[in-house]
Amino acid sequence: MSKGTYSFTTPIYYVNAAPHLGTAYTTIAADTVARYQRMNGYDVAFVTGMDEHGQKVADVAAEHGMTPQAWCDSMEPAFREAWDMLDITYTDFVRTSEDRQARTVRTFWQDLYDKGFCYKGSYEGWYCVHEETYYAESDLEKNEEGAYVCPDCKRPVQQAGGEENWFFKLSEFQRPLLDFYEEHPDFIRPETRRNEIVAFVKGGLKDLSISRSTFDWGVPLPFDKGHVAYVWADALLAYLTGIGYADPDRPGEFDANWPMQYHFVGKDITRFHCVIWPAMLMAAGLPITHTVFGHGFLLTKGEKMSKSKGNALRPADLVGVFGVDAYRYYFMSDVQFGHDGSISLERMVQVYNADLANTWGNLFSRVTNMTKKYFDAHVPEVAPSFGEGERGAENPLREMSAGLYAAYDEAMARVDFTAAAREVMALAERANRYIEETEPFRLAKDPERADELAFVMYNLLEAIRICALYLAPFAPNTSAEVFRRLGLGDVTEVVDIEAATAWGQLPAGGPVSVGDPLFPRLDTDAIDFDME
Repeated sequence: MSKGTYSFTTPIYYVNAAPHLGTAYTTIAADTVARYQRMNGYDVAFVTGMDEHGQKVADVAAEHGMTPQAWCDSMEPAFREAWDMLDITYTDFVRTSEDRQARTVRTFWQDLYDKGFCYKGSYEGWYCVHEETYYAESDLEKNEEGAYVCPDCKRPVQQAGGEENWFFKLSEFQRPLLDFYEEHPDFIRPETRRNEIVAFVKGGLKDLSISRSTFDWGVPLPFDKGHVAYVWADALLAYLTGIGYADPDRPGEFDANWPMQYHFVGKDITRFHCVIWPAMLMAAGLPITHTVFGHGFLLTKGEKMSKSKGNALRPADLVGVFGVDAYRYYFMSDVQFGHDGSISLERMVQVYNADLANTWGNLFSRVTNMTKKYFDAHVPEVAPSFGEGERGAENPLREMSAGLYAAYDEAMARVDFTAAAREVMALAERANRYIEETEPFRLAKDPERADELAFVMYNLLEAIRICALYLAPFAPNTSAEVFRRLGLGDVTEVVDIEAATAWGQLPAGGPVSVGDPLFPRLDTDAIDFDME
């Protein structure tokens, strides 16, 4: 029986460039949650997509000699293929140029217009095309030439003067937002992001321009066809589109999945998600997403990765070296979600060899080879004298696995992927030590200790089964292969991981296959790839 719904999103990514490690990082994190919560008994809604409207997209399209729609159509395969390569299990991929998104935008903003939250006015100030953000002059920085630049991307800003826009009464929500933050301390995570947002809102809010009339690449506002929705007044609403908002073909889906548990975003766009977005939802009378998690940047040589700096690598570059599962595991286990993470090829190899090759892969190879040698490649049956009573209780692997679900589930609930992975790897490390302590190779030499050997080998195989279940959200293909070699079913069909990881469910007598190493060791010097 389902525990209910578990819904969340990545950002709706800009189509100005193909996915890089930063966008992949957010998406893998969301997929890790998706895979775990399915195994934890929830019906998952996982929305991602492409943000296709706005001046920046129109400019990039023109640079390529294409219409905006043609440019966006050409970028869709880059995103879908990247997510397919990384085994991302999203439930909806929303393109903001789709008719269903236009219907959402029209429905939502007509509602706010009818409620009196929109008015027409003129904007005077500064605008950054790249960030698609308006700034007060006091927010700007100056470059070496003394020209005003964007405080975020450091590009020159444009002075916007006299353009007639539609505005959303954001200023009316300063007090309601501050009250909401106080009443819902987990809405903005981690704590550093929360402090930044609260300070920003306390500084005062200005009404938000929600339309542009100087170009037409966007969704026309329903109450003024001469204006198209400003990109953030459009893209944020894709989260609603992805779960059936205002969609007659998806009855009941929106109500079942809203409010969502999470929006996973980079820390550079938390202001939009933690100020503008909840204010829009308040105005619409809709509940607000439980948590916006603004993770940190991936850094190489201390710099944020970006296309403009030429250090934003493609996911395929690293997948070609490490494989998909090792790629996923590294970014989720070694880069603390919520903080900036400095990455390097040397560190990736180190984590790969320590965790995946030497601990997890080595454990699996040793145990399956011993099973083949001592039990004709079948799971041994434990004699009753070892399954119960005092001797049966002397099983450190069973004792350790008994508390694993609670610790793992708590870590995943905090979106602390590093802690969750560490809990599983600790069991794998303990199983390796258990081999050294029990010495199955010595037990096998004494026929009178055959029952003890069966007991030891069963414990090791069962610990492997449990590790594979908990590692499935991180490294799904490897866990599927482990289950195949243990003669078990499809690991993705598990819908109650707590029950599935209870000790003793590996069937005695089942076949055990021996194959190639799960993670062959890597030599940094032998890798023809320069990440830095």
